[in-house]
Amino acid sequence: MSDPIEYRGTTAVVTGASSGLGAEFARRLAARGADVVLVARREERLRDLASELEASHRVTATPIALDLTLPDAAAQLRAELEGRGIRPSTLVNNAGFGMHGAFVDSDADETARLIQLNVTALVALTRELLPQLLGGRGALVNVASNMAYQASPGMAVYGASKAFVLSFTEAVGHEVRDSDLRVLAVSPGATRTEFFDVVGERFDAPIREMTVGQVVGATLSRLDRSSPPPSFVPGWRNALNAKMAGIVPRRMAIAVSARTIERGERRD
Repeated sequence: MSDPIEYRGTTAVVTGASSGLGAEFARRLAARGADVVLVARREERLRDLASELEASHRVTATPIALDLTLPDAAAQLRAELEGRGIRPSTLVNNAGFGMHGAFVDSDADETARLIQLNVTALVALTRELLPQLLGGRGALVNVASNMAYQASPGMAVYGASKAFVLSFTEAVGHEVRDSDLRVLAVSPGATRTEFFDVVGERFDAPIREMTVGQVVGATLSRLDRSSPPPSFVPGWRNALNAKMAGIVPRRMAIAVSARTIERGERRD
């Protein structure tokens, strides 16, 4: 049974909103009538998107340029929202990035940035804004990854960071189950965004990709259920892969994951 969230008259905060899934979440939520706060580093892109959303949907779109890898970024964002009189009902923690290659060869500073953005900032933002979210009838969406379901040799830290996001979100969702807040971890498979450009110029999606529209549309449809699941894998192939990773022997799942990532690295 569906019980759609009424976003009209509420505010949604979307991180990583300058492109890809973040921009699409912002567009879909604005189309449903939500005011949106757009958070990312690239201010010009945020301003362009804010202008587009205000013109298309007659909502208020607030761009906030912020580097979420900074240790106090979450507190800064909450203070900025409070200073503007903005009380969010929905938070989409989408900001994140990946890196590939053997862990032994990885750059220590880049690894620390990945953990700060994918894990620490997500937890801090959730903690800073959760009390306000619990006062409304919105949603908390944390973007994990299909890699959350198995170890990912060649992308070891990224995969582990997304496994954390999945576990953390499911646990928080259970803790607040008696509230009106709908909590969902979404774990996309390969999606055509700038993600693969950041991962590395020689790395390409090793399997069939979904579009950002497909991923976000499916996510919002799940949230519209009166009792959405704690986590969700968009796309039947991705869902099957996640399920199989929990069934086959662990050593086999790791080997398959490693071969999949290697194929992506070798593609022209």
